[in-house]
This record gives sequence, structure tokens and C-alpha cells, in this order.
Amino acid sequence: MAEPSNSESETTTKPQRIYRCKKCRRLIASEDNVLPHEPGKGESSFKWHKRSSDPSEEKQRDCTSVFVEPMKWMQAVQDGHVEDKILCMGCNARLGYFNWAGMQCSCGAWVNPAFQLHKSRLDECYM
Repeated sequence: MAEPSNSESETTTKPQRIYRCKKCRRLIASEDNVLPHEPGKGESSFKWHKRSSDPSEEKQRDCTSVFVEPMKWMQAVQDGHVEDKILCMGCNARLGYFNWAGMQCSCGAWVNPAFQLHKSRLDECYM
């Protein structure tokens, strides 16, 4: 009796997540370009606790941004800027912001260097 081959399970992979500009649908980044980070302490990480006055109301929220590695299509990065807006190559829509010194995510985590794309400006698709 022949044993089942493992090649079937190896060739079946889950679809890859990609991000497209919401305005012009141009490919912006893939799952391979995303840099994961540990979630921070949430709203308690922000100065003066502006978002919530009661610590018991705090709950873990999803990040509102995706942090990616610097890519060739990011014109301001190629021009040598230290911090600037990230604009879509196709339609010039503002997709996010970058800062080589880092920035804080909406979850409270500090990401350094930070190439932040706002999820509200992107369409998340699967290929």
C-alpha cells in the first residue's frame, strides 16, 4: 500500500496578501514587504492618555497601519529625505508617512525605522 505523498500539502499554499492603492488600484506592497511588530500598550502609551480617561476602558485594538520595508517606488526615500509623506506612484495619493528615526503605531508600539502605510488608504487583496 502506497503512503500519501507530502508534495500535495507542500504545493498547496495559502493565498498571499497584497495591498493596493484604494484610489488607482496600483500594487503598493505584498505580505513579504510587511514588517511585523509587537503590539504596544495601546492608548496608555500615548502622551497624556488623551484618548481615554478611564484605564479600565482600554482594550487591545488592531493596528490602523501597516509598516513595510523601504521600496524603490517611494520617491521621497529615493531622493534622500529623512522623513516625508509616502505618495502613490500612479495617482499621487497620500498613502502614509515615513521617518528613518521611527514613529509610534496606533497600538502604542515604537517602530524604527518606520515606513507606515495607512490601512484606510489601501485595499487588502489576496492573490
